[in-house]
Amino acid sequence: MSMKSVAKGLEYAPPVYSLYECLVATATKHGDRPAVHFFDKTITHGELLKAAVQLSAFLHAKGVRKGDRVGIMLPNVPHYVIAFYACARLGAIVTQVNPMYTPREVEYTLEDSGSKALVVLDRLYAGIAELDAVKKLSSVIPVSLGEAPAFEAANATAWNGVMTTPYEIPDPAEIDPLEDIGVLQYTGGTTGRSKGAMLTHANLVANTWQSIMVLGGEAIVPEDKILTAIPLFHVYGMTVAMNIAIFRGCAMILMPRFDVQEMLEAIKLYRPRLFPGVPTMYVAIANHPDAEAYGIDAIEICNSGSAPLPVEVLQRFEQRTGSMICEGYGLSETSSVAHTNPLDGRPRKAGSIGVPIPGTEAKIVDLATGEEIVNVGEIGEMVVRGPQIMKGYWNMPEETAHALRDGWLYTGDIARLDEDGYAYIVDRKKDMIIAGGFNVYPRDVEEVLYQHPNVREAVVVGVPDEYRGENVKAFLVLKDGAEWSPELEEQMNQFCRERLAPYKVPRLYEVRAELPKTPVGKILRRALRA
Repeated sequence: MSMKSVAKGLEYAPPVYSLYECLVATATKHGDRPAVHFFDKTITHGELLKAAVQLSAFLHAKGVRKGDRVGIMLPNVPHYVIAFYACARLGAIVTQVNPMYTPREVEYTLEDSGSKALVVLDRLYAGIAELDAVKKLSSVIPVSLGEAPAFEAANATAWNGVMTTPYEIPDPAEIDPLEDIGVLQYTGGTTGRSKGAMLTHANLVANTWQSIMVLGGEAIVPEDKILTAIPLFHVYGMTVAMNIAIFRGCAMILMPRFDVQEMLEAIKLYRPRLFPGVPTMYVAIANHPDAEAYGIDAIEICNSGSAPLPVEVLQRFEQRTGSMICEGYGLSETSSVAHTNPLDGRPRKAGSIGVPIPGTEAKIVDLATGEEIVNVGEIGEMVVRGPQIMKGYWNMPEETAHALRDGWLYTGDIARLDEDGYAYIVDRKKDMIIAGGFNVYPRDVEEVLYQHPNVREAVVVGVPDEYRGENVKAFLVLKDGAEWSPELEEQMNQFCRERLAPYKVPRLYEVRAELPKTPVGKILRRALRA
């Protein structure tokens, strides 16, 4: 009799309370401990709470109330953390505005969310100040990391002015954690329009505690430091870096951008124990010639998300640091994390995203109807259920009904389960290549390309072909010292033919100095496909 593809995490009922209550509890217990290290500046948990209260008083004075949306358009700076928890205190909904957005995307996000206020880096504000959506806001708070310029707009108040002017302090809002939305996390839409995933306080609190359990539970202590280079405006960084630090009384080492040299200097200075990262970061450190000189052995626990981590990279990074990487999986719609490779003595399986995290269930269903659970080893769509699953999409009832069915989230990811309940993401439904009638999953090909000694980074897409429907095309970044040549291309072809079915072998190669990436380090496959 065939086993069905169903897996369940450890039993767990996470606590139900608001995000702001977590900050208050930590500031009460660990108020003098560092919460943020930002270059040469340190902010304690007590100072963080005081600043969040002050900002909430200003926003309240500007008419922001429970349920109103407040955009945060910042890189990893202390002001982001303060603004996030100020919104949580008021019961306002954080609208995540990616600092990399074009003015058109900013306008869409502010209009779609109906945001009332915006906290924004001054350099970014200069590029969007004339947008109608920005002019209509009741308040804009430009953040300056150096000396603040004069802001001419009537609705703009510089951060320093906000923090030094007395305002009447409102009581914290009464929050129903299971119903009240904490964050609108914008994510790609099947219609082409970005969708705001509605994440409740309970979703975000649950996923933070689930992540803490997976990464060590009580073993994560206030003395720990978390290297925070993944963006906080991305749901992964928000949960596994910022919220874990706040909930456990740890310190975040905030890095506003990913630069491998700056990261190594920060590791040397602060000696972080936890490092949530993305494959790009692990590739950079694994390939850095002098990484050991910066004390990378301080890192003990890593979790990798947002994109598949090539097995070759995982092994090389762990060899050099002595750390363990648990590769995980999640989406904006799961408040970040749904699966991870366990660190509790159960096996880690290279190439697998692991098992459902505590309190989470998963199943693999047929691609045609989404109703039949497939057998173990068979490919289907990954479907998950748990306390971290979003409430729905903001003002998109049809998209919500498609994604959420009977409490289950249909992820759009193609996966399989093994007999131990470990999941393997084969690909996004929309990334699958159909070459000569055969289904080609890019992950299969990329894993092989990463094994080649001359390849630093690789991504595979389908390009139209009159005869075969699509051809497999590989975009490569070569390691230092390697040069593309007809001989290397032939060697690459031979290397792939020995390890892949003929229809999976790339027909086309393009070598680049770098690959386009999202701010969180995920390779932009769609940009290459276009």
